[in-house]
Amino acid sequence: MYNYIKALHLIFVVTWFAGLFYIPRLFIYHIEASKKPSPDREILTKQLQLMAKRLWYIITWPSAVLCTLFAVWLLILMPGWLQQPWMHVKLGFVLLLILYHLRNHQIFKQLQRNEVNYTSNYMRIWNEGATIILFAVIFLVILRSAVNWIFGVVGIIGLGVLLMLGIRLYKKVREKNPDT
Repeated sequence: MYNYIKALHLIFVVTWFAGLFYIPRLFIYHIEASKKPSPDREILTKQLQLMAKRLWYIITWPSAVLCTLFAVWLLILMPGWLQQPWMHVKLGFVLLLILYHLRNHQIFKQLQRNEVNYTSNYMRIWNEGATIILFAVIFLVILRSAVNWIFGVVGIIGLGVLLMLGIRLYKKVREKNPDT
């Protein structure tokens, strides 16, 4: 039974992250569409709102709920994990992921009302939040070590720096060639 629950948990982790990776991308497109002239603005905005709504309510939210339910079930089956330091750190990152998800929900609701409160550049940076959390959780689960936090923190900061450099490089490429 344990392996079936674990497999289902992992499936919904993947689909949850797929939604969390794609929804900020739709936010970026929506923000950029809001700057286009009519009728493009209205056509694109309507389509992007529909795409975001389907992604958010049909894939991302159900995946988050099912992932969490199967995770709790795993902890019930393996209560000893709650005594291990790596699990405490992992659960801290899971809490950050849930907060990230809820913040995305707020942004989603704003954009559904056509309230654009962020720049597309901000959203490109925001989009990397799930990536950083994913890296941290995967390494914690595979290595099961919360002891080497110095290496972990340096690695996460290094990943963040690389992501920021990538975003800046992409921005320069976009400025030179707006069709990319």
